Amino acid sequence: MWNKRKEEEYPPKPPATPAAPASQIKENAPMSTNPAPSHHPTESRGPAVIGKSVMIKGQIFSREDLTIDGEIDGSVELHEHRLTVGPNGKLQAGVKAREVVVLGTIHGNVEASDKIDIRKDAKLVGDIKTARIVIEDGAYFKGSIDIARPEAARTPAPPAQPKPQSTSATTSNATAPATAAAGDSR
Repeated sequence: MWNKRKEEEYPPKPPATPAAPASQIKENAPMSTNPAPSHHPTESRGPAVIGKSVMIKGQIFSREDLTIDGEIDGSVELHEHRLTVGPNGKLQAGVKAREVVVLGTIHGNVEASDKIDIRKDAKLVGDIKTARIVIEDGAYFKGSIDIARPEAARTPAPPAQPKPQSTSATTSNATAPATAAAGDSR
C-alpha cells in the first residue's frame, strides 16, 4: 500500500514527546482487575450452529445448545443441553443429549435424558432411550423405544435386599422334590 516515493518525499516525523516518559506513565497507571468486556455476550446468544455446507467426521462435545444443519459422521454429546437437527442435517452418529429435536435425518442410536421430538418430515433409524417422546404424523422412525422414567434416571435404584435364609431354604426344598419326582417318572 505504501508508495516508496511518498516515503522519500515525506519522511516520518519523530514523535514530539520522548518514549521514556510515555512508558513511565503507562507503568504507573493503575490497572483494572475486572475482566475485559466480551464482544460476544454468552447469555444472550443463541445455540451454536453447524451450517449445511459443513461436514464433520469425529466426536462432538458441546456445553451449549447446538443446531446441526450439516453432515456428521461419528458421535454427538450434549449431556445437559438441546440438540436440534435441522431440515438439511444428516447424522450418521450416536447421540446423547438432554433434549433432541429432529427435523432432518439421524442414523444411529439416540439417548435423551428428557425428551425426543421427531418432526413431520424427519427420519430416525436407530434405537431410542428417553423419558418422553413425540413423533409427528409424516415422520419416519425405525427402531426400538426404551422409555426411562425421569426419577429412575436421576436416582440410582436401591440395592436388592438379601432374602432371609428360611425363605431360601424353603425354595431349595421345594425344588428338590420336583427333581426327585422327575427322576421317578423314568
